[in-house]
Amino acid sequence: MTSPILVTGGTGLLGGHLLPLLEGHDVRVLSRRTADRTYVTGDLLTGEGVDAAVAGIDTIVHLAGGQKGDDVATRNLVEAATRAGVRHVVYISVIGADRVPLGWLRMKLAAERAIAESGLPWTTLRAAQFHDLVYKTVRAMAKLPVVPVPGGLRFQPVDAGDVAARLVELALGEPAGLVPDLAGPTVYPIGDLIRDHLKARGKRRPMLPVRMPGKVGRAYRAGANLTLDGATLGKRTWEEFLSEAATS
Repeated sequence: MTSPILVTGGTGLLGGHLLPLLEGHDVRVLSRRTADRTYVTGDLLTGEGVDAAVAGIDTIVHLAGGQKGDDVATRNLVEAATRAGVRHVVYISVIGADRVPLGWLRMKLAAERAIAESGLPWTTLRAAQFHDLVYKTVRAMAKLPVVPVPGGLRFQPVDAGDVAARLVELALGEPAGLVPDLAGPTVYPIGDLIRDHLKARGKRRPMLPVRMPGKVGRAYRAGANLTLDGATLGKRTWEEFLSEAATS
């Protein structure tokens, strides 16, 4: 019998890749709505149902997240996990959480700290933006009659499947603290990503260079959202992802 694992955010993009990799393990999925017998109902933002969800759990893989409330949700989760005697919390965060001055990244950093300061054994993985998110961004930009191209903005997109595989490896291992970041195999200027998308769709658009203002612009131009040295690199490339996305 394997040690019981609780996955939060299991119904999202990353969870869709991760759960099949845990087949054969005793897995419970926390959801605000119960889908089947492997799911438990709970709300991380209010704390309702979370104590019952973590009862008897050895390892939590915390994937749940959004644009608001990540810090509150994570504090509620680790408080319940502490009461339940959970042995390992694995958290997915974002590269640049400690360097890019955006509100949602500050929340991710606060969530990281809530876990690290909880007294529970923990592992945190910071990952680059997923191919899917970057694709959604460039697709929206490419619909404009003139496409703005923020100067100096670069991405190192990583495949969600590669991130899921790494998280499973970490969850089945010993707590390791903050592990090396996980990024994609190649860094791309945002203009190249937009052009790749347009080319795959057989389209053209005029492109207009623009400057990102303020502290956020300076951080992105400095590559604060990247890990150029010391990162673990995913295998699936942007080109491979885009080739499949263009035919779907």
